[in-house]
Amino acid sequence: MSVIVQKFGGTSVANPERILAAAKRAVAAQVDGQQVVMVVSARGAKTDELVRLAGEITDSPPARELDMLLSTGEQESVALMAMAVASLGAEAISLTGGQIGILTDSEHTQARILEISTHRIRQILESGRIVIAAGFQGIDEEWNITTLGRGGSDTTATALAAVLQADVCEIFTDVEGVLTSDPRLVPDARRLPSISYDEMLEFASLGAGVMHARSIEFAKKYRVPVRVRSSQHEGEGTLIVADGADVPGLLTGVALVQDEARVGLVGLPDRPGVMSRVFSRLADARIPIDMIVQDVGRDEMADVSFTVPVANLEAAMTAARLAAEDVGGGSVHERGSAAKLSAIGRGMRTHTGVAAQMFQVLEGPGVNIGMITTSEIKISVLVEQGQGLAALTAVHSAFGLERTQPGTLDVGHELQTVEDMGEAERDALERDVVARLTSMEDIVVSEVLLDEDQSRITLRRVPNQPGAAAAVFSAVAEGGILVDMIVQNDPAVGGGEEKTANLSFTVPRRDLESALLLVRECLERWPEAEVDCDREISLLSVVGIGLRSHTGVGETMFRALASQAINIQMINTSEIRISAVVAADQGVDGHRCLVEAFRL
Repeated sequence: MSVIVQKFGGTSVANPERILAAAKRAVAAQVDGQQVVMVVSARGAKTDELVRLAGEITDSPPARELDMLLSTGEQESVALMAMAVASLGAEAISLTGGQIGILTDSEHTQARILEISTHRIRQILESGRIVIAAGFQGIDEEWNITTLGRGGSDTTATALAAVLQADVCEIFTDVEGVLTSDPRLVPDARRLPSISYDEMLEFASLGAGVMHARSIEFAKKYRVPVRVRSSQHEGEGTLIVADGADVPGLLTGVALVQDEARVGLVGLPDRPGVMSRVFSRLADARIPIDMIVQDVGRDEMADVSFTVPVANLEAAMTAARLAAEDVGGGSVHERGSAAKLSAIGRGMRTHTGVAAQMFQVLEGPGVNIGMITTSEIKISVLVEQGQGLAALTAVHSAFGLERTQPGTLDVGHELQTVEDMGEAERDALERDVVARLTSMEDIVVSEVLLDEDQSRITLRRVPNQPGAAAAVFSAVAEGGILVDMIVQNDPAVGGGEEKTANLSFTVPRRDLESALLLVRECLERWPEAEVDCDREISLLSVVGIGLRSHTGVGETMFRALASQAINIQMINTSEIRISAVVAADQGVDGHRCLVEAFRL
C-alpha cells in the first residue's frame, strides 16, 4: 500500500474548523487506499505566544526549558488532530517527536537529527491507523525534548517521506501553490502547475516562503514529489518534481528582492589569494552576501562588487576595507540601495535568447542594468531601487507568466518502494537520510562541476545605458548561440555615474568565432567599445544550498583555489551556485582541490 505524508503548517490548524478540514483530507486519502502520515505544526501564532510568555518570565530562559515549552505547541496540535480524525470515524494516534523515534543531539533550539526509527510508524500504518506526528521536535539520549530550529516541521515531513519512500509529500499552507511572482507586487501572478526541484530551490532562496530550502533539497535527493496545496480550498496546487516535468514557457517565474546595498572593491591586485582574503574578512563578520561579480582584470588589477542587505552595509564596508589592507591595494566604495530582479526557468538550459529578451523588455520602461549574474536556470540583474517594481511587472507580462497553462507531469519513482525493500535495505535508507540530516545546518555543497568547453568574450567601454545589454545579446541570439555565464560589474563602483560598463560572457567553444563576428558587428554602433576573448578557459562551479546564509562557502572555495596558486579571472553567483573562471590548464587542479575542500 502506498504512503502519503501530509504536512500542515500553523495557519492550516489555527482553529477547530481548520483542524477538522485537515482531518477530512487525511481520512479521504486513507479511504482512497493510502497509508497516511500527518506532520503537524503548532497552531497559528502559538510558538510566538510561547516565546513571548517565556520572555515575560525571564530575559534568558534556559535552552532546555525553552524547548520543553515550545514543543507543547505541536503536542497540542497533534492531540487535537487525533480527536478530529476520531470524530470522523477513522482511527489515529498522535506521537511526539520522541515517540516517533527521532533521536537528536543535545543542541537545544537547533538540534540535529541523529537517528530515525520508523519501526513504530510502520506498525501503526499496517494496523490501519493514521499517524499524526509532531513536527519540529525530537529527544536526545537523556530523554530531553529538543526542537529542530527554523524549518523544523518541513524537515520532519520530508525526512519521513524520504525514509518511507512516500508517493508524495503534500505541504498544506495558506496559499494555493507556488506562484509565478509575489501576488502582493504582481496582482496577475498565477499558480504554477509544476516546478522543478532546482527552480524551487532558487525561488526559496529568494524569499518565497512556501517551503524551507533544505526540505526541497531532501526531496530532490530522494526523488520524493512534493505538492504544495491550499489547506482552505480544493485544488491541485503545485507539484515539485525533477526536471522531467513538461511545463511550457521559457520562464517559470520572476522575483524581486528590495533593499540591497552595493559594495565595490576597485583596483585590487589581480593575483592568486586576493579573493580568499576578501571573503575571509566577510565570513569572519558573518555577513550574508548575495550577488558577487568579478569581471576580467586589466593592467594587473581587478574589481569586484557584491551586494548585502542594507542592514549589513556598515559591517560589510568595514570588512571590505580590512580586506583591501590585507592585500595591499584597492579602494572601497558603496553605491547605496538597489533592487535585484531574478528570472527563473529551466527553459534557459536549451533555448537561446532568453537573456536578450529579458534585457529588451527592461529597455522599454528605461530600466538601466547595474550588475548581471547568471546560472543555468536564472538571470539576476541589479537595478535602481525605484525601478524594481516596474522591471518586475514588465518581465512578468512580457514572458506571458499570467497565462501559465498546465503541463504534462511525470511523477514516477526511480527508486524502489519500501514495500519492495528488505529490512537491511530499509535500515540502510534510514542511515543515509540521517547522515544528511546531521549536516543540514552545515555548509551544504552537493557537487563541484568543471566545464572545459567554454570560451570567454569581454566587451569593454560599452555605453552604460538602457538597451545596451539587449543589443549585445540579441545579436548573439540571432546566431542561435547559447550563452552560459554572464557577468556585468557595477559600472559605478568607483562613485559617480560612469558612462561605460564592461560586459563578459561565455559561449560554447565551438561557437566562439561566430559569436565574435556577431558581437563585432553590434559594436560598430559604439566606436569607443572594444572586444577581447580567451578561447580556452575552465569554469568551476560549487553547487548547493544555504550559500547565502553560510558566508563561509565563498571563503572555502577561494581559499582552496589560492592554496593551489590558481588565480580567479571572473566570479558569478546565483542563489545555489558560485562559479569562477580560471585558466584552462588549472581547471583539473581546481576541481580536485574544491572536491577535497568540501569533502565530497
